[in-house]
Amino acid sequence: MTPAVTLQTDRLTLRGPVASDFEAIAAFYDDAIRSKGFGGPLPRDQAWRWFASMIGHWHLHGYGFWTVTFKNTNAPLGVVGLWNPEGWPEPELSWVMFDGSEGQGIAFEAATAARNYAYSVMGFETLTSNIIPGNDRSIALAERLGAVYETTYDNINMGIDMLYRHPSPAAVSV
Repeated sequence: MTPAVTLQTDRLTLRGPVASDFEAIAAFYDDAIRSKGFGGPLPRDQAWRWFASMIGHWHLHGYGFWTVTFKNTNAPLGVVGLWNPEGWPEPELSWVMFDGSEGQGIAFEAATAARNYAYSVMGFETLTSNIIPGNDRSIALAERLGAVYETTYDNINMGIDMLYRHPSPAAVSV
């Protein structure tokens, strides 16, 4: 079983999820609009199961979602990470910023760190981001990261998703 590694950027810490992060996850999943692209809304008990699967993903795959915080706090700003559950087309770089954490470059900074880790440490050769149609902020972030729209498909968990392909390790500086 693999514990989550900790990543640092200039402003952020990306750390493994801990029990105290659940309240932020539950609040996120309680918001029908914010959680739509992540399978929500979910009642608290189902949000707990998703949170537990997020932790279990690290143990099964050796990678997963990090909780994103500012370096000087422990308060969750969102989750960013590498995700490839059963039935997924291929490994995904995914992100969610919690209420009040958008528009500050946090998701870009954290997603860049996660992608660099995937490429330089984990040896990934490609990553995608699966985004529900109409999630303009996530589309803009994917494009800012250099990802390009590839196809629309029926995601077994979410319904219709748009798949964005990230540049290869050789195309980004890691």
